[in-house]
Amino acid sequence: ASRLRPRAAQMARRPELLCGAAIIVGCAFLVALKVTCSRAKDITMPAKVPVNFFPPRSPVLDLFRGQLDYADHLRQDSEIVLYFFYAPWCGQSIAAREEIERVASRLSDQVLFVAVNCWWNQGKCRKQKHFFYFPVIHLYHRSFGPIEYKGPLSAVYIEKFVRRVMTPLLYISSRSKLLDFLSNYEPGVLGYFEFNASPQPPGYLTFFTSALHSLKKDYLGTIRFGVITDKRVAGEISLVHSGSVYLHRHVNTSLVYPNDIMNYTAENICKWALENREMLIRWLRPHGGKSLLLNNELKKGPALLIFIPYNPLAEIHPLLDEITKVALEYHNCDKSQAAEPDLQDVGDTDSPAFDSSVPDAHAKLPKLFSITKYPCCNTVVLPQWHSISRTHNVCELCINQTLGVKPNKVHVPHCNFLEIEAALDSFYLQEHTFFQVISNTIECSNFLSFYSPFSYYTACCRTVNRHFLSFISSEKTIFQTPKVAFSSHGKKDNTQHSIPHIEDRSCLIPDLPSSGTNITGLSCRTNKTLNLYLLDSNLFWIYAERLGASRSTHLKEFAAIVDLKEEVHYVLDQNQSLAGSTLENFIKNFSVLYSPLKRHLVDDPAVPRHGQRVITEVTTATFHDTVFLSEKNVLLLYYAQWCGFCASLNHIFIQLARLLPPDNFTVARIDITRNDLPWEFMTDRLPTILLFPHQRKEQSVKFPEDFAVNLPNLLKFILHHSSLSSSEPCTKECLHKGTVLQQGHISHLEREIQKLRSEISALHQAHDQLEAQLSEARREERRLQQQKHTLEKQHKTLQLHSEQLQATYDQKNQELLEMAEKLQELADASENLLKANALLRILVASRDGKLLQSKDETKESLQSEQTVSEENDLSVSVATATLEEKRIDNIDAIETEHSSGNRTE
Repeated sequence: ASRLRPRAAQMARRPELLCGAAIIVGCAFLVALKVTCSRAKDITMPAKVPVNFFPPRSPVLDLFRGQLDYADHLRQDSEIVLYFFYAPWCGQSIAAREEIERVASRLSDQVLFVAVNCWWNQGKCRKQKHFFYFPVIHLYHRSFGPIEYKGPLSAVYIEKFVRRVMTPLLYISSRSKLLDFLSNYEPGVLGYFEFNASPQPPGYLTFFTSALHSLKKDYLGTIRFGVITDKRVAGEISLVHSGSVYLHRHVNTSLVYPNDIMNYTAENICKWALENREMLIRWLRPHGGKSLLLNNELKKGPALLIFIPYNPLAEIHPLLDEITKVALEYHNCDKSQAAEPDLQDVGDTDSPAFDSSVPDAHAKLPKLFSITKYPCCNTVVLPQWHSISRTHNVCELCINQTLGVKPNKVHVPHCNFLEIEAALDSFYLQEHTFFQVISNTIECSNFLSFYSPFSYYTACCRTVNRHFLSFISSEKTIFQTPKVAFSSHGKKDNTQHSIPHIEDRSCLIPDLPSSGTNITGLSCRTNKTLNLYLLDSNLFWIYAERLGASRSTHLKEFAAIVDLKEEVHYVLDQNQSLAGSTLENFIKNFSVLYSPLKRHLVDDPAVPRHGQRVITEVTTATFHDTVFLSEKNVLLLYYAQWCGFCASLNHIFIQLARLLPPDNFTVARIDITRNDLPWEFMTDRLPTILLFPHQRKEQSVKFPEDFAVNLPNLLKFILHHSSLSSSEPCTKECLHKGTVLQQGHISHLEREIQKLRSEISALHQAHDQLEAQLSEARREERRLQQQKHTLEKQHKTLQLHSEQLQATYDQKNQELLEMAEKLQELADASENLLKANALLRILVASRDGKLLQSKDETKESLQSEQTVSEENDLSVSVATATLEEKRIDNIDAIETEHSSGNRTE
């Protein structure tokens, strides 16, 4: 206290110090209040400074700070530049880093490789680019770009694309190179330019830019661009004028760019080529993420997926050339017609044209031209002959014509829908004559048309069991039989005149040419046209494994046909080499009316094949043998691993399997999530129980869904619908065995009842324990409810206290603000007082100077008055006294003002 008194006295003498201290204390209090309130805010840690993504000695220039402006500066001095935009944390960017380095090590002398970190928040790349995925690859060809690469992140594919950008045009200098260019399966665009007149003839740069545009729009690079400078070579494809552009197509007519219709620009040339290109076979390259690529392609129709190991940088691809040849033959419809042999005159008197129903046919037409080799045919399926029958009559209805005497050859007429409609009308009017109960032979009949005496129809029919079509051996087809017979209303003819479906014509018509490929133009002669697709097995072998390819194979070659509409797919036998002839047979077998190909079904390899079990586990491979070829009644349970109720039925089926005699019954189950079944045996509800009776396997019976699945109901269901394999009368020994079996069943049931009673007593005990636990739980619940009410009251009290604290805080804050305003006003008043004090000091100094001056004047006046006559002493003394009184009064006034000024300070 003794130490603070001098400071307090000093602050009392100097009020400006007191004001300053008050201001400092108030500001410190406000700062402390703000810091206290800001403690609840989030604290963000700044991002780490990026580091090199590529090694220092890498041929790739790594701009890890995202210097996009510097990358653009480097691009101005380079002809070909590759930008690799990456994110350091991205797994795909890390995986593609090594592939980019491989490509850069091979092409760094021709291409500038620049990697840019487009993730760092302070980099210009992050601020200017907004990518939705990483990595992103952009290529620039001088000022043209960016050309984004969206293909596989593999070194060979990236290098192939970079080389296509480096040289978008192929130089065709000779006729042999022209043939090589045109024989490629990819669409080709050729431009003819004469370089004699100028270094760059008109239109060349536009054509060059159109090639870059095609790479920009189609990253697969399916269109190849070439340039011809030799007039003789250009004449091979009928290009005469310089600047002409030619689009080559294998099957359809090749096209020349229409300069008179479309403007000659790079965008128009590229658009014209993409719209008119011919895609006989297409590469599929899924990017690995969520995509509708396969779904969109499979929706177009049946697809042949061919997996082959492919190296884009290889100069020759023998297997790809064979596949390309098959695709060309398959789609070459015009060539198939041109390759057909010339039709010759036929004078066979056994032809259907000489049917007995045609009067005087031999006399009127001594020499006829019969067109029976390529008739128009239509498949007709007649309904069942009885409501309980499961067979159909399938007929092939063909239109045949006989023409008059003509020395010249007659071209094959095209199918006319009106003629087909008329043939169908005539056929349905006589359909009762084509019904057959069961026949293993093809029976053909001829009947005349109602509209022309020179036309007749041929119908070849056979019965087909619709349930067992999928189980017919792949070695046989529906119409494959050596027996061909006519019905009573037709005349027997040779085998070559019984016309089957167009796909089977080669096996029954010996006059068809044997040379050449049998699939030539097949895509135009069948309703099951295939779309051909290629996939690189080095990248997408997982898709082949899901379709049924073996995982242990060393040669990754595989082919499969997927029909999304029919929900089936077929697999080419992997024991056969993937070659052109193998693919041709595969395509032909799929294209026939009743395909001999066996549907591929997914099998569960984890099911043990050996060892005896009470319940037989059925898979796709064993379904037919276990269910249909077995001479027992088969009870089949459909289940799934995720089905909890299915698992609860296991003990019931085990008891059932032990009760049923194994000589007549088989209890089996199948996991439908791991095994595929034919569509007629699929189900959409689990669990499902089917009974396949012996001798009536096709008449399977489903366990009623409204019945409880227990042992008595299952036994009643089985005994009601099953059939015993033996039809002999039961003897005494049989009756004795049946009695023993029945006694065994009764004893077994008694044991089961005893077990159930013990289980019931155990359940009663468990029920009592559960009741005790429930009462304890209720008491605990009441106690928790009380605690809950108490906590709610405390919560309300705390909430009220919090509101009071908040109000106090607001009040104190308002008082602090008012105090700060008053302190500010006090500071302003103090400053004004300091200015007034200074002015008063100046005034006092001036008064003191005037007082001294007046004293001097008084002394001088006194001296001058003393020299005056002594006569006036009295008056002088009186005047002097008067002046002295005035002086004293003045001095008192000045001292009074001075003292008042000090008091004011």
